[in-house]
Amino acid sequence: MRTLADQIENYLKKLLSSNETGILELRRADLAEIFMCVPSQISYVLETRFTSDQGYHVESRRGGGGYVRIIRLSTNQSEELNKAIQSMSGQQVSQQAGYGLIDRLQEEKFLSKREAILVKSLIDNAVLKDCCKGAELLRSHMLQMVLINILRQDFEEEGK
Repeated sequence: MRTLADQIENYLKKLLSSNETGILELRRADLAEIFMCVPSQISYVLETRFTSDQGYHVESRRGGGGYVRIIRLSTNQSEELNKAIQSMSGQQVSQQAGYGLIDRLQEEKFLSKREAILVKSLIDNAVLKDCCKGAELLRSHMLQMVLINILRQDFEEEGK
């Protein structure tokens, strides 16, 4: 007999596989209702069965208007991109470190020269220092989203 966690995992993977974009967005409370469990059980499944090591990125917002977004990452992506996403989670990233990552992405042909220039302009100290006190944390989040979207693009191209 399969456990509840197995059932939830299989259900989510089935929904993801039927979605051409590889992105699934739903409400934690709705899932909990379907499986007649508490929302923390859904959180457990997401945290243990949908990790970046397993080829997924999970975004969530708790609360009444909250959501869970599961993104299936490309299977032919660079392991380095996954490691970079993980290493930046909750960390502060300096402008110099951000530029280094963007340069590497350009060298490895994940970004064109023009895209690299655009991303660098967004994470530049001159832009971020005036808008908020947590500029290095914001830079980290922005770079994570760039990496996730690069991987998402690889996945979408792989499916064509």
